[in-house]
Amino acid sequence: MKHHLLTILLSLFAMGLAAQNTSVITGNFQSNGNFFIKDSAIGAAATPQYENLKFGAESWLNLNYSNWGFDIGVRVDLFNNSNLLNPNGGVFSGQGIGRWYVHKSIDKFDLSGGYLYDQIGSGIIFRAYEERSLLIDNALFGVKAGYSFNDNWKVRAFAGQEKRQFSTYGANVRGLALEGFIKADSSNLSFAPGVGVVARAYDKETIDRIANTLGTYPLPERFSPQYNTYAATVYNTMTAGDFTWFVEGAYKTPDVLNDAANLAGAGNSEIQGKLYESSGYTVYSSLAWAKKGLGVTLEGKRTKDFSFRNDPFVVGVQGPVNFLPPMAKQNTYRLTTRFSPATQELGEQALQLDVRYAINKKFSVNVNIADIQDLNNKELYREITPEFTFKYKRKWQLLAGVQVLKYNIEIYQGKKGYVDAVTPYAEWLYKFTPRKSLRVEAQYLETEEEFGSWAFALAELAWAPHWLLYVSDMYKVKHADPESLDPDKVKYDGLHYPTVGIVYTQRANRFELAFVKQVEGINCAGGICRYEPTFSGFRAKISSSF
Repeated sequence: MKHHLLTILLSLFAMGLAAQNTSVITGNFQSNGNFFIKDSAIGAAATPQYENLKFGAESWLNLNYSNWGFDIGVRVDLFNNSNLLNPNGGVFSGQGIGRWYVHKSIDKFDLSGGYLYDQIGSGIIFRAYEERSLLIDNALFGVKAGYSFNDNWKVRAFAGQEKRQFSTYGANVRGLALEGFIKADSSNLSFAPGVGVVARAYDKETIDRIANTLGTYPLPERFSPQYNTYAATVYNTMTAGDFTWFVEGAYKTPDVLNDAANLAGAGNSEIQGKLYESSGYTVYSSLAWAKKGLGVTLEGKRTKDFSFRNDPFVVGVQGPVNFLPPMAKQNTYRLTTRFSPATQELGEQALQLDVRYAINKKFSVNVNIADIQDLNNKELYREITPEFTFKYKRKWQLLAGVQVLKYNIEIYQGKKGYVDAVTPYAEWLYKFTPRKSLRVEAQYLETEEEFGSWAFALAELAWAPHWLLYVSDMYKVKHADPESLDPDKVKYDGLHYPTVGIVYTQRANRFELAFVKQVEGINCAGGICRYEPTFSGFRAKISSSF
């Protein structure tokens, strides 16, 4: 069926090429290639990629066509010995149509079918989206219909199954959302309210697997799983002058949850963790104020038993119906991202404060404070990061800061204890000419926990608009007394992880080739995190838009 569908869509594209001036064709292409070079010293070994496959790749070709009032799109995906789905020795190969969609607006109606991306509110009860760095693509394969009552009030409904690579999960998902906008003509006060409901229905196969697993539990821990679970949310954005306040509250009816950290009573090796049943809720709010160079944002969230998945046996980054907003600073530097907190679906309470102040055109400061605890007030994550930026004319710019954090590595990575780390960092950008620049980074992570302290440096030379050359090294600082420590703690002592790369850009086309050695660690995108092992080899990337 997919082959017939591809033929039809490509025929429509071909017809568009011959059509009159109303047709528009756009698209993009992305391809990643990994050449694996075994290096047992840094732990890059003992997986199929290093031992025999030697190469893995992923590619996406996306085409969009608009004509006759229709928007039509198709995306072809290819995976060849890819470890992107499971970096810990997994191998995934496959190719086919990763996405297609058809969209049409008719008067006040808005109709869509195919693989659809959407979310309700901030995503707490439903979000269908793509994050390629983690191979998350849970598009809803189904239909969506919307109706505009007027310019300010709209309603939409959808139904389908969420995507899982080239298939779908067995659960059926359906939802409804009503959103509006209210503003007085003579006032700077406005409201953007919304309400949404989502229902997820397990298929019989999933219910049978749940029942079989529960049958291995002691009698007091068993329960009767329900086919249907419902989630509802109410949200609003209020704007009053310089203030913007968003608040959302969501509730979910009793659901089958998987406590991946609790192995007690789990007598079935099919499942990681233990199943239990509970209703859940999430409350999230963000208050922002900005005026004359000063901006302040305060966020708060409390979550209890709000894991909402297509399949309780699928844990980690795959399988969620919803998305819970992260509550820590989205760091970008190599060492400040080493200990990043994954959102805890089963329970967390968090606050985050971000203050930015531009003293003048040259000097600005930023302070970010984040604190995340479990529902019993046990510390999970705490970070304080002050930084400043200084600009000297148009010649150079300096950014410097220090990250001070406490990280519950037992909760986030399954290792023992906490990590207390202090990481000063600096970035200097110097412009030789408007087209030629040098950017330098320096970072040092000081800690006694996990593997110990690290140092990192990077230099990047750019010749706009085409060339960029970069070289970096991450060094594992040696312990003073390695003989007295556990061998696993000192296994990386004195090792270097160099990277050398070159990038060429020609208009909307970008080509990159790099030799990379990368230490094991946590990779996060928007609070969704997973462990990734050491990498050694070459990486090639191509991206193009047209």
